[in-house]
Amino acid sequence: MEYEITHYPEKKRFEIKLEGVTAFVQYRLRDGKLDIIHTIVPPLIEGRGVAAALVKYAYDYALANGMKPQATCSYAVTWLHRHPDYVQ
Repeated sequence: MEYEITHYPEKKRFEIKLEGVTAFVQYRLRDGKLDIIHTIVPPLIEGRGVAAALVKYAYDYALANGMKPQATCSYAVTWLHRHPDYVQ
């Protein structure tokens, strides 16, 4: 499923608003890396691929902007292990 994802660079977040709730990934930038530190999906919209869509979007953004994907958040760590083509 495709979602409308909005980037809020001032908050260092990518968000999806769905059914009145907001899911997001929070990141930090350092040493040329985009590090996802939190992935939050409210229970109302869990199980729909929202977290995966957010993480993929964030890492696509990182690569398009010359940054390397990094993960502190446990979900993002698992996602990177499943998608080794994102690890450079």
